[in-house]
Amino acid sequence: MAKESGIRLIANNKKAYHDYFIEDTYEAGIELAGTEVKSLRMGKCSIKESFIQIERGEVFVYGMHISPYEKGNIFNKDPLRVRKLLLHTYEIRKIEGKIREKGYTLVPLKVYFKGSLVKVEIGVAKGKKLYDKRQDIAKKDQRRETEREFKVKNLY
Repeated sequence: MAKESGIRLIANNKKAYHDYFIEDTYEAGIELAGTEVKSLRMGKCSIKESFIQIERGEVFVYGMHISPYEKGNIFNKDPLRVRKLLLHTYEIRKIEGKIREKGYTLVPLKVYFKGSLVKVEIGVAKGKKLYDKRQDIAKKDQRRETEREFKVKNLY
């Protein structure tokens, strides 16, 4: 019997979808200490200002804040420490080739539990210009307006 693969979201990076065009997504494991996992189970994680870099064929996430576990005392790690992401070598090579192109970067999109494992969804992204952001906001406003009209129409 296989493990239950229920996905439970811990942190979501909405800012990434606003600031970047997400071209490709990958699921990566993350190297954590025991108290960090316990803190994640309580939902204490932030990836708003975090970013990902590839160094010597390994992938690392910087600026990911996992709050110290309250009952962890001496076993707690630095909340902003650099954490290693676990990906297959062929995936790392593929990502590395993509981000060498001008304008591409790696951003964390989500942190979630998949069964008992902590996973990070990372995206190969291209930065948006100001006019792209304005177009997105205009589309969002237009969609909201049509939903409002539809709701009012159905009430009567």
